[in-house]
Amino acid sequence: MRTVDDIAFLYHTVLPPLMKGTLVSLEMIAISAPIGLLIGTLSAIGRVYGQPGIRHICILHQIVFRGIPVLVQLFILFYVLASWGLRIPPFTCAVAAFCICSGAYHAEYIRGAIGSIPESQTVAARSMGLGKWQAIVYIVLPQALRKAIPPCSNEITYLIKYTSLAYMVTVAELMTEAKVLASRYFKPIEIFIVAGLIYWVLVTVANRLVNILERKMKIPGIKLIEK
Repeated sequence: MRTVDDIAFLYHTVLPPLMKGTLVSLEMIAISAPIGLLIGTLSAIGRVYGQPGIRHICILHQIVFRGIPVLVQLFILFYVLASWGLRIPPFTCAVAAFCICSGAYHAEYIRGAIGSIPESQTVAARSMGLGKWQAIVYIVLPQALRKAIPPCSNEITYLIKYTSLAYMVTVAELMTEAKVLASRYFKPIEIFIVAGLIYWVLVTVANRLVNILERKMKIPGIKLIEK
């Protein structure tokens, strides 16, 4: 009877708020993942091909935002800027922090992928009449982004976990809902186990989708390593 009551409690009382929080987490992921990848791509291109000033800005971006914990970045954007009179809504603050931090890591992965493309391909493209940026956009980047899929997938996994920190700036996401329920019903073990399982499902689904993308976008002749 006790087990039946616990299951009913989890299903009727715990799951609805957690699923509501999960939707908020998914919204943050859906916004942060593509913007972070775009920031990382531009930062990597700027570091490899940019003028000295742009290159130094891109290097600084990668060093600073890979070196400072995401939680500290959240506090700076939400609390420090607010103390200076610049108030950013919690959701916007969290998304901005995730985009910038994720972009810094993506930049390093993509920079390494760009470096793996033989210089001879760029030379050949230039000899066929393509300009420098045409060679980068049409020859180098398509191959580099394909090679960067496996390491970038790790950053997507981390991003899903980063969202659990958004409760520190009052975003009503999955972890926030779990903490509220645990405080209200004094059943932290059951509630946080369910929350952990939801995060596990999100990570597993994301990894499966990335594996599908990797297979579809693979470069002929390069063997894929299944995760």
